[in-house]
Amino acid sequence: MYYPLTVADFLDRAEHVYPDRVAVVDEPDQPAPSLGSLSYRQLAVNARAQAARLDELGVPVGGRVAVISHNSARLLTSFFGVSAWGRILVPINFRLSQPEIAYIVSHSGAEVVFADPACKDILDSLDVPHKFLLGDDDALYRYGVDPRPWDAPDEAATATINYTSGTTARPKGVQLTHRNLWLNATTFALHTGVSDRDVLLHTLPMFHANGWGMPFGVTGMGGRHIVLRQVDGTEILRRVRDHGVTLMCAAPAVINAALDAVAGWDDGAVPGRDTVRIVAAGAPPPTRTIERVLDELGWEFIQIYGLTETSPLITINRQREEWDGFDSHERARRLGRAGVPALGVRVSLDVDGEILTASNHNLEGYWEQPEATAEAQAGNWFHTGDGGVIDDEGYVVISDRKKDVIISGGENVSSIEVEDALTSHPAVREVAVIGIPDEKWGELVTGLVVADGVTADELIAHCRTVLAGYKCPKRIEFMQTLPRTATGKLQKFKLREPFWAGHGRQIN
Repeated sequence: MYYPLTVADFLDRAEHVYPDRVAVVDEPDQPAPSLGSLSYRQLAVNARAQAARLDELGVPVGGRVAVISHNSARLLTSFFGVSAWGRILVPINFRLSQPEIAYIVSHSGAEVVFADPACKDILDSLDVPHKFLLGDDDALYRYGVDPRPWDAPDEAATATINYTSGTTARPKGVQLTHRNLWLNATTFALHTGVSDRDVLLHTLPMFHANGWGMPFGVTGMGGRHIVLRQVDGTEILRRVRDHGVTLMCAAPAVINAALDAVAGWDDGAVPGRDTVRIVAAGAPPPTRTIERVLDELGWEFIQIYGLTETSPLITINRQREEWDGFDSHERARRLGRAGVPALGVRVSLDVDGEILTASNHNLEGYWEQPEATAEAQAGNWFHTGDGGVIDDEGYVVISDRKKDVIISGGENVSSIEVEDALTSHPAVREVAVIGIPDEKWGELVTGLVVADGVTADELIAHCRTVLAGYKCPKRIEFMQTLPRTATGKLQKFKLREPFWAGHGRQIN
């Protein structure tokens, strides 16, 4: 018997097994009316009502539906209300600028766009047939009408298109299939021990690689979702205390926010000691940061490595029984590695030390970019663009980034895109954008500029008119010349050297 794997399986199981259990606690402080606490029965009803509304709009199977939103219960619903009926969800980073969002909506061919009220101005500027604000639920949902069934569910069908910054100035749309998402979510949940006793705090943006798959995995196991709209260290600790949070996923900057909040926490013991596990990715945190998580927070630290293109799980590093006798410093040192391949994942290195991976999680392709797809999947391996080594214990250690991408606060930033923004200023003659080590953000987007008659603040302000805030350079260094080869190729490794002196690897 063959039964196709689709994202509908996760919510179907939760509704069947845990219908009256609280599924999600929505963010109370948001511009749209909070949905409060929803049971799995209510979440499933909302998903069907969203699908029925898309039926009324005439959106076919395979039609694209974009959502621009902070974390919210309505965005969580869309993972099922859109994709479970065969349509394609396009979750968009709300931090992007209007031109960037307009490009993604146009390139994906989205027929419908839902947006958080905070993004109303952007929504109004988009040229699409159907536009709705999240919170206008009479327009978003059609209750009392059964949605048309997906007549031929196909696990090879595209479920989501997630746009990611790469080495080109334009983001690429990563096509992830139902099979990709299903196997990533179940494998991730298996490795992290997700159960019906778990309470997930959404410290990770849901749009970011579909929340790494946790919205599916936790739902399928009947866990509880706690929506967090905006990261704040003290608020993280409060919600751990108030909701009994046991699990969260986060970039290193979020971990630092929680650690910073500990110093000012005066409401008893730090919540979550010996009960919370935090999964980190985006950039390997320093050993000292991991040690502080273990000692000051008393939380279990798990590190993963992956990309949007791999759904994202490639490797996982979780404390092993063999390490139980080690002190926190030694455990932190071992946990600082990217990890070992997850179940069903193959990892290899090419002759240049680039990390390659093959798995059932890898993308179907880049939306409408067959040449980029063929290049990334050459030889039936996905080429990550990251350089690394595999140590004697079989653990992957990331050493540098072959692709010209900066990871700042867990977000990918294309250096080429930032260079384009800087060079569009008339005073700029030459520019190189690099990532430099930063304790808070992991890497700081830094512009090395040859220019006349302009200040650093003016250049940063100029970038903000065309780029999302997190992509804009945080630091500008003025230079007389930029080093180039005899053929005129920019030598970024020379530019990085003084900033990375003393660091063992060219990422932070």
